[in-house]
Amino acid sequence: MAALTIRDLHKRFGHVDVLHGIDLEIENGEFTVLVGPSGCGKSTLLNIIAGLERPSSGTIEIGGRVVNDVEPKDRDIAMVFQSYALYPSMTVRQNITFGMECRRVPRREREEAVARVAKLLQIEPLLDRKPSQLSGGQRQRVAMGRALVRDPLLFLFDEPLSNLDAKLRVEMRMEIRQLYQRIRSTIVYVTHDQIEAMTMATRIAVMHLGTVQQFATPDTVYNRPANLFVARFMGAPPMNTVAARLRTADGALYAVLGEDRPDAVRLALSNPPASAREGDEVVLGIRPECIAEEQRRFGDDPRAAVTVEAPVEMIEPTGAETVVVLRLGGEQVFGRLAPDVKPAVGAVSRFALDTRKICLFEPKNGMLIQ
Repeated sequence: MAALTIRDLHKRFGHVDVLHGIDLEIENGEFTVLVGPSGCGKSTLLNIIAGLERPSSGTIEIGGRVVNDVEPKDRDIAMVFQSYALYPSMTVRQNITFGMECRRVPRREREEAVARVAKLLQIEPLLDRKPSQLSGGQRQRVAMGRALVRDPLLFLFDEPLSNLDAKLRVEMRMEIRQLYQRIRSTIVYVTHDQIEAMTMATRIAVMHLGTVQQFATPDTVYNRPANLFVARFMGAPPMNTVAARLRTADGALYAVLGEDRPDAVRLALSNPPASAREGDEVVLGIRPECIAEEQRRFGDDPRAAVTVEAPVEMIEPTGAETVVVLRLGGEQVFGRLAPDVKPAVGAVSRFALDTRKICLFEPKNGMLIQ
């Protein structure tokens, strides 16, 4: 039995359609991340799961039970909010146990639950402090502790790290992932941060304009995006997408970039889709890390690397790597070089391309060509 099943879910606010036929099935113990740009409907979807909003149509099942008309307090969920939502006049201990007191949980059970959660989240020294005496990361731990004292079917996280600075966000991301590995509960987590999605999720639901564009593992979403939106949204820099035409030579299939230009680039496709044909117009997708310095070798197959010449427009040394902006067949693309490789801006340099991970998309509908 799935922990959460969503079938043909629609949501309208007045005459505005916000969600359009959402279908998701989340298994017990999964860490599912809803990711997408602002306004895509991910927070609305989470609020509907929590019972804070009612769907216009469709069904929601939690643990096999339809909960469309069930009040939030009776859905057997626990939610962690972006704003922490701690009571400033209460201590950490009181904040964590407040909901249990409202449910008339016996005192001994409350104390045991607080002790267990405080040890799990390493907040034992903070139990007698008030929220004003805590850092942002400590407050977020307390907010999680308040959810963890329960044993719900489903944990919901609504952008819990967006109020933290970059360093603390990285630390808390690791802590939430480690917490998940210990408790192995079902989690639905909303974020606009694709790094959070890639590093934390067992499966990612990429949303755009009220629809789920792809629901798959992080590896699949990154390396085999379902369409051009997913390809261009996931990744920083995102996947390079360039118009190309397919040609054959000596029994091999090639993608030609800028075919009518003097600086046209011809790339042999290592794993062409079965439906790809000579003369097809396509959009070629290649990740920046698949464009590297000429000396780079990709895996054990020497045929995987194709060497091309391209003018360099800009470099961005980041310390861990050098991001390079260059032109392939007249189109601007990003590459990722070793940190000590810094080609001259304005000069033509040689680069190695990993053709094994090239994706081809339909130009008209943007869908991945299988």
